[in-house]
Amino acid sequence: MHITVLGSGTSHGVPMIGCHCPVCTSSDPRNRRTRTSAAIRWADPVDPAAERTILIDAGPELRLQAVAAGLDRVDAVFLTHGHADHIMGFDDLRRFPELQGTPLPIYASPHTLARVMAAFDYCLTDATQGMYGIPIVRWETFLAPVELWGHRVTPVLLAHGVFCAYGIRVDAPDGRSVAWCPDCSAILPESRRKLEGLDALFIDGLRHRPHPTHFTVAEAVEVIQHLRPKQAWLIHMTHDLDHEATERGLPDGIRLAYDGMSVDL
Repeated sequence: MHITVLGSGTSHGVPMIGCHCPVCTSSDPRNRRTRTSAAIRWADPVDPAAERTILIDAGPELRLQAVAAGLDRVDAVFLTHGHADHIMGFDDLRRFPELQGTPLPIYASPHTLARVMAAFDYCLTDATQGMYGIPIVRWETFLAPVELWGHRVTPVLLAHGVFCAYGIRVDAPDGRSVAWCPDCSAILPESRRKLEGLDALFIDGLRHRPHPTHFTVAEAVEVIQHLRPKQAWLIHMTHDLDHEATERGLPDGIRLAYDGMSVDL
């Protein structure tokens, strides 16, 4: 599996509008953070020459993220929850059915699907109409694991303040595994076992100061040390965190993600 971090930032993005703090004006490209999203690629087991790609979330900068990452194909989309910073680039998904000539499967909880359907009620589910100027999709309820091209994709329920969101775990047939958990303030007891034995974990680490709906850096580090993945990265960071300075204070095996970062498992 190959993981590309398309975006590593929080709902405001970094730089923030109207902010001139040291991080927002930094020359370090790792401090420029678009809204959190990831692409995970793997070889199709039936046709090893072909590559399959799943997209996790569709934030407002999706088009820019996809172009920057050379993302020419998406075979399925998984939405963690229905907040604006995770779904408001949904219209840009229109390009993938247009390129591939087939509806794009959208996996999410019933609540998230309802929010997306309401916001983008012009989406089509019938490709025979041939109107590839708008998203042509296939809505898929995602509350249990699904098997896609030899890999198992599992939803992991997370507390997000008074809301709920989902992490996404992907297991390859050779045993490699990765989980993407962008918005969470607690790992529910029934979800902890779903995040054990990971090769790579990407998890919410908003800032140092407490927040009602997100892990702080210290809280994320504590969770990582309990789950013990082989590698871990913090995502969904605000402009409170300078990349280089924050990494210097992190334990071994835990780092900050950044836009455009790639990891091979």
